[in-house]
Amino acid sequence: MCFIDSSVNVDIDPDQVTGIQYVCGECKNRFKGLGKNVSCPACGSEDVEKS
Repeated sequence: MCFIDSSVNVDIDPDQVTGIQYVCGECKNRFKGLGKNVSCPACGSEDVEKS
């Protein structure tokens, strides 16, 4: 058998990551997020838009 290591070790400083500003369509919470499937940290809704 052959195994390939697909793990990636990346050193990221959280203070250097800016994120994207979002606003929740349900509770109007404003927050920063990263990634493709962003959900509101306050209510869990996926009805969010970039602001």
